[in-house]
Amino acid sequence: MKGSAVEWNTFIKDLKPSAEHLMGTTSFGQDTFHVLTESIRNSFLIGFIVASLSSLIGILVGLLAGFIGGVLDRIITLVIDSFIVVPALPILILISALLSTNLNIYGIALVMVFFNWPWPARQARAMALSIRERDFIFTAVFSGQHLIETLVKEVFPFIADWGLANFINAVLVGIAMESGLAVIGLSTNSKATLGTMIYWANQKQAMLMGRWWWIGSPVVTTVLVFVSLFLTMTGYQMYAAKKRGGNV
Repeated sequence: MKGSAVEWNTFIKDLKPSAEHLMGTTSFGQDTFHVLTESIRNSFLIGFIVASLSSLIGILVGLLAGFIGGVLDRIITLVIDSFIVVPALPILILISALLSTNLNIYGIALVMVFFNWPWPARQARAMALSIRERDFIFTAVFSGQHLIETLVKEVFPFIADWGLANFINAVLVGIAMESGLAVIGLSTNSKATLGTMIYWANQKQAMLMGRWWWIGSPVVTTVLVFVSLFLTMTGYQMYAAKKRGGNV
């Protein structure tokens, strides 16, 4: 395949969809289909980084707070609630505006992790407060099992289904947040994402100029990604609930 998704003037500009270019070309001389595939990959990469790190940090912090209790629990809970009540979007816009020229997709993902870990932490803490009163936890503690070993061997199997559903939701949130920042021009321009693709199409007046294939493809793809992730999350939650019901 000629060129790459970030190289301009590789093809003739503004070609309509054809057998050679399934989704036409952009005003930058890029193959739209090529740019779209790169955008999907990078958007999912951001989503998976945000989901992985925010879920890992949040679940670990929440479980430790719930099981240890006391002063540490109160301090962690205060930090979690402080992050939750502070509106993330204005701060993300400010940070992105200040650092967008110096951030790549990994930097953008890490910034979003900073604002996403409190949500799984709060839910994990609530589950820990309930699970720690069960008999098998007392048995593990009295047998001399270390706290981390107890969390991994005894607690994690109980929250694994919730953790997977939360992970899928976090992927969706990560993609949505980056897309929102990119559409208003505050994401990184070093890599193509679904949001930056929509941004550049708007900048070049793709809709007004009749180049619907350029702006329409990322919009439709974004909607399909959101719907598919939402259905996957809800479907797995229903499956997990049915499985738990069958084990009762």
